[in-house]
Amino acid sequence: MGTRRRLALFVLASFFFGGTFVAAKAGLDYFPPLLFVALRFDIATVALFTYVAATTPRAELLPRSVRDIVGILATGVFVIGLANALLFVGQEHVSSGVGSIIFSLNPILTPVFAMVFLADERLSTRGALGMLIGLVGVALVVQIDPSNLLDGAAVWKGVVFLGAVSGALGSVLIRWADTSLSSTVRTAWALPVSALLTHGFSIASGESPAMVTWTPTALVALGYVGIFAGAMAYIAYFGLLDDVGPIHGNLVFYAVPIIATLGGSALLGESISTLTLVGFVTIFAGFAVLASGSIVAEAEGFYTTIVARWDVDNVSSASHD
Repeated sequence: MGTRRRLALFVLASFFFGGTFVAAKAGLDYFPPLLFVALRFDIATVALFTYVAATTPRAELLPRSVRDIVGILATGVFVIGLANALLFVGQEHVSSGVGSIIFSLNPILTPVFAMVFLADERLSTRGALGMLIGLVGVALVVQIDPSNLLDGAAVWKGVVFLGAVSGALGSVLIRWADTSLSSTVRTAWALPVSALLTHGFSIASGESPAMVTWTPTALVALGYVGIFAGAMAYIAYFGLLDDVGPIHGNLVFYAVPIIATLGGSALLGESISTLTLVGFVTIFAGFAVLASGSIVAEAEGFYTTIVARWDVDNVSSASHD
């Protein structure tokens, strides 16, 4: 059941986050970027707090320790707030393909921070190989041109990269904090922090509500990034992080370009090339390499348990004899 739950959380987080790129591409035509992100968090806050209040016992709603506060701040400031603000600002000046590949460096960056903060989180040789294969697959999906990484938009690409750094650092800090709050409650408290942070950035940058063009497309885009790619995606993503750790949990960002590409084809008329399909297969190959490590570990654990029980039964039988 644990494996099924992890798979369900992975699929949901990948699907909802993947749709963010499609919704953002549509919504940024009507919203200034920082205000778009801030309004997204406003909606997600209301939705998630409503859900938490209806499903969580009152005694489990309030932070009870410094570690709980650290976990909330790591989530609200780094994983949600800064990561999304930097992504949306950079995405205005960088193509979705290049932006996706840069942000998909998150799984590569996570082990670096894990080595500093987490004694029990280390990347095996098999894990490193699987992540490398997945990264190659992502590059094929978005068909990145290396020459484009060094053009005049280098500053904005750096902004997107800093978003990936922020997300990776925050996910590791959440694990390090080891909070007593459930991932859903922690996220519910973190979203208002993200909303305040991004509203502050929006005001400081000179954005205003008067700059928004309210259309049906704008409302649909905002609703998606607030409810589906916001509250629902965060429930799945942070639940996965708590379950498997940041190194494996952040692998959702390898699957995101697949969903974004398919969504762009279905909703925005973007074409899917043969090279993109090869990239999909390559990403799945990387996941297979990573999953093989978990399967081997579980098989070894099962074998050890069976042997231990067999030894206990033999000892018990011998004592009776």
